[in-house]
Amino acid sequence: MAADSWDPALYRRFETQRTQPARDLLARVELESPRLVVDLGCGPGNSTELLVNRFPGAEVIGVDTSESMLETAGERLPGCRFELGDIGSWTPDRAPDLIYANAALQWVPDHATLVPRLFGLLAPGGVLAVQVPDNRHEPSHRLMREIAASGPWAATIGDKAAERLAVLPITAYYDILVGAGGLAEVWRTIYHHPMDSAAAIVQWVSSTGLQPFIKPLSEAEKAGYLQQYEAAIAENYEVRADGNRLLLFPRLFFVGVKA
Repeated sequence: MAADSWDPALYRRFETQRTQPARDLLARVELESPRLVVDLGCGPGNSTELLVNRFPGAEVIGVDTSESMLETAGERLPGCRFELGDIGSWTPDRAPDLIYANAALQWVPDHATLVPRLFGLLAPGGVLAVQVPDNRHEPSHRLMREIAASGPWAATIGDKAAERLAVLPITAYYDILVGAGGLAEVWRTIYHHPMDSAAAIVQWVSSTGLQPFIKPLSEAEKAGYLQQYEAAIAENYEVRADGNRLLLFPRLFFVGVKA
């Protein structure tokens, strides 16, 4: 996705919920004193901050394609090094002990090639820890595609759904890591985030998955698209007993340890 599509302020509105999977991923990383830790797709630095706190003796580097996200991350963690870079072609100066990628690899193609390449960059005993959203078939994302294809904006949007790539089956990540000679752990979690309105769900996805759909639109087209999308969200996410709507968000996790 284009770097200037990211809005750090909008992304951080739901920072607590977005950071929980990052915490859960890091909890499964068994490293004592890594020297070099890299946060691929670091965003506004919320995941990087977890790494800094967990490994205070390590050099922690954040990498992202978005200059606005890197600027926000640098303000948050002025003692860290942040670099502009594309995960698909990124190569470190020296072998990291931990490559950590929370909700980033879904924007990078060809995981069958990418994952073993990243794993091969690790130092001996190093860890590759990854979390990717697995919500393409949830109403939140299915409705994006349906409304994009059915409205007067269809030609303008085009096949923007292709920018958000389908992740592999969870068993494929296991096979890739063990096939590369590593030890692997894989799991899937469905988070249930209470959201106070359909509009809040729209705001959640507006900073990430919805961007490829709305970015090409004029202001009038964007308003029409979002109006239809929010109405469809309201129909597909029931109001619960406390007045909230639960946003179901499946995520895949995998951790590989290099021999």
